[in-house]
Amino acid sequence: MSGAAAGGASSCIGAPAASCSSAGNSYVAAGGGVGIAGRLPNRVLEHVFSYLDLYDLMRCSLVCWHWNNCLADENSEVWRSLCSRSLSEEALRSDILCNLPTYKGKLKSYQHALSSHDCSRNVYVKKNGFTLHRNPIAQSTDGARGKIGFSEGRHAWEIWWEGPLGTVAVIGIATKRAAMQCQGYVALLGTDDQSWGWNLVDNNLLHNGEVNGNFPQCNNAPKYQIGERIRVILDMDDKTLAFERGFEFLGVAFRGLPKACLFPAVSAVYGNTEVTMVYLGKPLDG
Repeated sequence: MSGAAAGGASSCIGAPAASCSSAGNSYVAAGGGVGIAGRLPNRVLEHVFSYLDLYDLMRCSLVCWHWNNCLADENSEVWRSLCSRSLSEEALRSDILCNLPTYKGKLKSYQHALSSHDCSRNVYVKKNGFTLHRNPIAQSTDGARGKIGFSEGRHAWEIWWEGPLGTVAVIGIATKRAAMQCQGYVALLGTDDQSWGWNLVDNNLLHNGEVNGNFPQCNNAPKYQIGERIRVILDMDDKTLAFERGFEFLGVAFRGLPKACLFPAVSAVYGNTEVTMVYLGKPLDG
């Protein structure tokens, strides 16, 4: 189950922020390429497409097979141009997106990044568009949701801490109803029936205010190391949430997830700590 297909996410990448996407949206062209639109040369189409935004490009891919094929190359000049206009220079030049080999995959990840509007007032998303910074506020636990949630399909994303964890550092998923801020230093994700979390500090699974056992389920499980990338795998078809570390599948952490829109989420307590989340797309089998 390790790995993810960079361009294979099953959600609509033109969806508005803080929305829930469905896995049933496939890019099937409406027509066969007849008419003037279907006869325009690729070089002309690419020049025109290079001026459009992501939402318009998704609509263009549905016009006819010819336009769809023109946009199929995820490393074409069209996607490169949009990438350079949409993503920060820091995100493109650093190793944040190193596991996404295509420009379209990088754009899709940006569309699914942590939301600067759906988070605690004590945190903010940095200019790179992917990293959450928690301000040094005493006696507060602060979280954030991803911009887009999922009700169908299989999805994978990476999360890693770039600062101290403190007493509580939780990664997982949450519905739109789950709180993203509370008083004190607590495991915010998992404190109610609207969120599910893995506390990286003590390796506990949390849901509905209860500890659901240790994770990973092995003797002397290693503690999380700062900078280590954890891969989260949400399967809305099987209703499970699983985790990977490196290339090691750690197992399924939660089963029987509800048929609801579930968002990637994190919560932190340590002042000035930073957390980065990168959406990868559909996880690969094997």
